[in-house]
This record gives sequence, structure tokens and C-alpha cells, in this order.
Amino acid sequence: MSNPPSLLTTSRGTFRVAIDGSPDAPALVLSNSLGTTLEMWDAQVAALSASHRLIRNDTRGHGGSLVTPGPYRMDDLGQDVLALLDALNIDQAYFCGISMGGHTGLWLGVHAGARMRGIAVCNSAAKIGTAQAWQERAATVRSQGAAAMQALADSAPGRWFTPGFTQTHPDIVQRAQAWIAGIAPEGYAACCEALATSDLRESIGRIAVPTLLLAGADDPVTTVADAQAMQASIAGSSLAVVPASHLSNLEAPQAFEQAVLDFLAHAAKA
Repeated sequence: MSNPPSLLTTSRGTFRVAIDGSPDAPALVLSNSLGTTLEMWDAQVAALSASHRLIRNDTRGHGGSLVTPGPYRMDDLGQDVLALLDALNIDQAYFCGISMGGHTGLWLGVHAGARMRGIAVCNSAAKIGTAQAWQERAATVRSQGAAAMQALADSAPGRWFTPGFTQTHPDIVQRAQAWIAGIAPEGYAACCEALATSDLRESIGRIAVPTLLLAGADDPVTTVADAQAMQASIAGSSLAVVPASHLSNLEAPQAFEQAVLDFLAHAAKA
């Protein structure tokens, strides 16, 4: 049973956070994908909190965290993570994020490597999508508000899960759709703008901390080829592929958890 979320005030604003595991264990930050909340990690709490102090938070613009006017930049999302660590008096942490969260992990590896003990970059890429597509989505969400968020929720299963999983696990799929439908339009649009302007392809070669690149075999958004390209740029990084689409921790939780736990054990020895 995970601990209920609470609000944590940092130097950069107030974030909704859930913390599980021993305070003496190594810290592991779990970062949500675009359009989800910290609840996306509920299934992982038991497995990961046995060995680590888990810190889950709603990214800026999402869930119960602050929603400030956009556009956001990836610097904002990365600095938010560092402010959370500072507020909790954590000098160094492991980091695991999916999609936008994984891209935030790359930013941290490039710009704040001294604070990271290792980063697990899951279902992500050094450049996600195109600037035009993200800017168009942001504009649509701003103009249409809650109706646009519901439309995104309606179409999310095709991006997030394989058809087979959608058929056999409707409860999980519907819960994920409820997350995106409930996101504040301005927060979602502002995070789209962060992704529109962030391109780390030329800088990830500077990452020197242990790095896991985890991909879903059937992910149409951030592909196995995207993970392989990052692996070619980040010295010493490892690659894991799990049988899932984009939200791999929900579709293949056991394979996901095993890959992350194996990486954390390896990183601790590095």
C-alpha cells in the first residue's frame, strides 16, 4: 500500500508528491509522462520501494502540482526536479521517467549529472516529435480547453497501449484516459511547448552517469530505434526492450520493474 500524496513547497513552487520506502534507502525519483499523474506508478511502488526511497511527483502543469502560464521549457521541468531534491535534503538520487519524464532525465544527465546516481530513460527520445506538431497541439488545447483534453483522452489508447492490451485490460486503459482528461489545459499545452523546443540529440553525448534506455517493442511514439540512437551517443549506456507500447510500466509491469531493478543494482556498483 503506497502512501497518499501530499503537497510539498519548494523554491520553484508547490508540487503534489508521494513518498514511499525507507528514508535511509537510496532515493529514486519517478517522473510521469505527458498527460498522466504520479498514479501512473502505483503498480511499481511495492517492487521499487523495497530497496529505494521512492519520490513520485506530478510534473508542473499536471495533477495537483502548480499550473503556471506557459510556455514551459525543459529547463523548467529539470530545475523543478532539482528543487524537489533540495526541499527533501537529497544530495543525489536515481531518476526514472517515461516519455516526457524520460526526456527530463536526459536533461538532468546533461545539466545536473553531479546530482544523479543513474538515470532510466524509458519510452523516450532525445527529440520527441516535431516542433510544429507540439505547437499545433498546444494551440488546439488552449483554444478548445476541456473538450480538447477529452478528445486526447479518447484517442490516447492508440498511442499508449497495444490493441491487445486495450482489449484485455479496459480498467487500466480507462484509468489512464481519466488522467489525461483531468489535466489542466494550460499545463498540458505548456508542457507540449517544452517538448517542442527541446532537442538534446547533440548534447546527450556529455552524459556520464549510468544510463538505462528502455523501449517498448510496439511503441509507435518513441521507438526502439530512438532508444538505439541514444545508446549510440551515451557511452556505457544499456538498452532494454519490453513487450509493450508507450506506457510500458502499465502494459508490462513485471518486465519493466525487472529491467529497472537490474539497472539500479548495476548503477550502484558503478
